[in-house]
Amino acid sequence: MSTKAGQSHRAISPNDAMKAQAKLEQGLAAHQHGSFAQARDLYERALKLHPNHFDAVHMLGLLAYQQGQLDRAALLIGKALKLDPDVASAHNNFGNVLQDQRKLTLALASYDRAISLDPQYAEAHNNRGDLLQVLGRVTEALTSYARAIELAPRYAAAFYNQANAFGRLGRWRQAVESYDQALAISPQYPQALMNRGNALVELRENEAAVQSYTQALSLDPTIPYLAGTLLHVNTQQCKWDDYQVHLEALLKDLRADKPVCLPFPLLALTDDTILHKQVAQAWVATVRSTIRSPWVETVRNHRAKLRVGYFSGDFCNHPVAYLSAGLFEAHDRARFEIFGFSFGPDTRDEMRQRLEKTFDHFLDVKDCTDTQLVARARECELDIAVDLTGLTKGCRPRVFLARVAPVQVSYLGYPGTTGIPEMDYVLVDQVIAEPSDAMHYTEKLIRLANSYQANDPSRRPSQRVFSRKELGLPEQGFVYCCFNNNYKINPAMFDRWMQILSEVPDSVLWLREATEETAKNLRKEAVARGVAGDRLVFAGRIDSMADHLARQRAADLFIDALPYNAHTTASDALWAGVPVLTCKGGSYAGRVGASLLSALDLHELITTNLVDYAVLAIALARDPARLFAIRTKLEHQLLTQPLFDIERFARNIEQAFVVAIERKAKGLPNDHFDVGV
Repeated sequence: MSTKAGQSHRAISPNDAMKAQAKLEQGLAAHQHGSFAQARDLYERALKLHPNHFDAVHMLGLLAYQQGQLDRAALLIGKALKLDPDVASAHNNFGNVLQDQRKLTLALASYDRAISLDPQYAEAHNNRGDLLQVLGRVTEALTSYARAIELAPRYAAAFYNQANAFGRLGRWRQAVESYDQALAISPQYPQALMNRGNALVELRENEAAVQSYTQALSLDPTIPYLAGTLLHVNTQQCKWDDYQVHLEALLKDLRADKPVCLPFPLLALTDDTILHKQVAQAWVATVRSTIRSPWVETVRNHRAKLRVGYFSGDFCNHPVAYLSAGLFEAHDRARFEIFGFSFGPDTRDEMRQRLEKTFDHFLDVKDCTDTQLVARARECELDIAVDLTGLTKGCRPRVFLARVAPVQVSYLGYPGTTGIPEMDYVLVDQVIAEPSDAMHYTEKLIRLANSYQANDPSRRPSQRVFSRKELGLPEQGFVYCCFNNNYKINPAMFDRWMQILSEVPDSVLWLREATEETAKNLRKEAVARGVAGDRLVFAGRIDSMADHLARQRAADLFIDALPYNAHTTASDALWAGVPVLTCKGGSYAGRVGASLLSALDLHELITTNLVDYAVLAIALARDPARLFAIRTKLEHQLLTQPLFDIERFARNIEQAFVVAIERKAKGLPNDHFDVGV
């Protein structure tokens, strides 16, 4: 709290000046000790003696800022700068206030002024970097952080902020190095430890990430969402030490409204839809938009075509794109104009290049701030905005909180309620959400006929025939498979799988590619349940999606997981001609298998509890004729049932869009409705 001698605009007696300075110094001491009420009283008493005392006005303003009184802080620090416009620290503090008021251009000018007055002012360089990150100018922010670090080599916060900027650019190894530098200076830095863990997860160094998270939690058990993140990363490795204890503690805290888990990881931990909604709403409340550009309600009836914008961070080789690419191509261009807003990385992979050609308008908005993205989307005058990302990694909820279209719809990428009040609808089907489930969604339900899931019929298996030997599978015996992500496997599910293997001699379980650590953990868990570890077979990496689908034909039966079913991987197996056995759960995420099988009229593969699920899995392995009949039926249904009929699906979803926008145009409130044939 550096101070500067005040400037007087009226005669102040030497005695009053001395008394004012004494009060100021007492106030500074109280301020530094956190006695804010006492400090404020002393600063105000100093001003009664010396009404234009720069330091007293400035420090009152700083105190107001620290107490969250932004308007008062701006008024006071602004007054101080009129008394003396050449104090770098005041310009820096004024920049902080303006940034929190979302007056970003003015804030940047304040930081620049502070630096022009004092080029060696490391804190101003650091704060300028933080603001440049907010503005989306991340590379420039790195320059500011580098200058701050050059001026103050022991500036832990600058290293931390530099690491965050590296992370935003996807430069994860450099991010870890900067976090390490921050921690070398300040070892008791829980936020740095947490974000270091996040960067290590991106580098797929999960074991090191767990260590970093654990250390962060030991320093600060209240870090928001970290307990859930730690449990989620452990489940990605199928590391289940004290899993049930940690899960029950997490759920207890969530039910007490403690922010200990993000919405997406929770979907794989419980099918408690009440809790899913509660956690989504609470998280969305913390990120509620501060964009100061109010939405003007507009429904544009004059156009021949409805404008539909699809928003995603996954327009690349990603499951959401694999499923939806055919839908984008199948839209009726005589009635709809289709926009794609990509806020994910420009991967230049095969799917990215396909999608850039598919949309009528493809907008790469990854470098846009939320405010800029809202502005660009509104310029397109959309009728319908479809969020394909929901609350998954890289989501942009503030964009939809600000509203970019008269009707906003959540679809496909997030299997649950978003908790966003401005999200008007969620696209589901009659299996995913029954009428009684409406209470678990903040959106109104649009229930499509057949399955909610778009499927691209061009994504066919190759003609390559894989031998079991080349896939690492035994040449004889029954092959169960599940290519779900590892975090969807939990101890209770694994118990059932090992029960099934125990009851079916010479059977194996074929799982997706896994790290050495994950494979080791799962084999250890199998042995603990009386099953030899080598009865788990892990699929090797294969670059061709068509070959990946084709190799699945080597499996006899795909066995689904709960509470988070296979989604894209289930449709992959079905498309390859492999029957999928599922257990219908209580949440959206746990009903996808049932949705897909219902659309294929394969209800005999849907169970409603894990006991029946295990019994049926064992029975099908023991009755080859029964399984062959199901497999033959599946091959027929793929050609005759609606699941992979993308033209029919496109017409259904278009009907949903038309009904939603017509209701809006008539001034009717959003409401649940069913569409499709």
